[in-house]
Amino acid sequence: MSSPAFEHHDHSDCIAQGVAAVERQCAERQLKFTKARRRVLEILLEQHRGMGAYEILDRLRAEGLNAQPPVAYRALDFLVGNGFAHRIERLNAFIACSHLEDRHTPAFLICRACDRVVEAEADPRAGELGRAAQAAGFVIERTVREAEGLCPACAPAGAA
Repeated sequence: MSSPAFEHHDHSDCIAQGVAAVERQCAERQLKFTKARRRVLEILLEQHRGMGAYEILDRLRAEGLNAQPPVAYRALDFLVGNGFAHRIERLNAFIACSHLEDRHTPAFLICRACDRVVEAEADPRAGELGRAAQAAGFVIERTVREAEGLCPACAPAGAA
């Protein structure tokens, strides 16, 4: 199975579709989608890799936008808090959500060679973790699932 994020492609479609989906959801949920929030989302959608808050802040500064740390952090808090972006714990970075239409639990496939990240879906109630939680009477509210390895472009031939 391959993912568009692991293939070379024109990111303009990713940006246009992602921004349009967030605009729709903000309108439906009566959320304010400010210029700063929009620009941070666009930056996250430009590449399929995790980006740190200071990297985003540097991009905003280079574009002449009000680039104080609170601006970037507030935008990221809004995007993550509303499910439009995710925080990747392993990288201490953020990535735009690629499954905006569905409530889901993300799992991340992180290429250690090229830094690209693919968001997959995972059900924390299924599998070993779900069984352990059920046996303990524990209710899972949030999980972080991240796998580091090599994408199809970076893996040696025949390693997959």
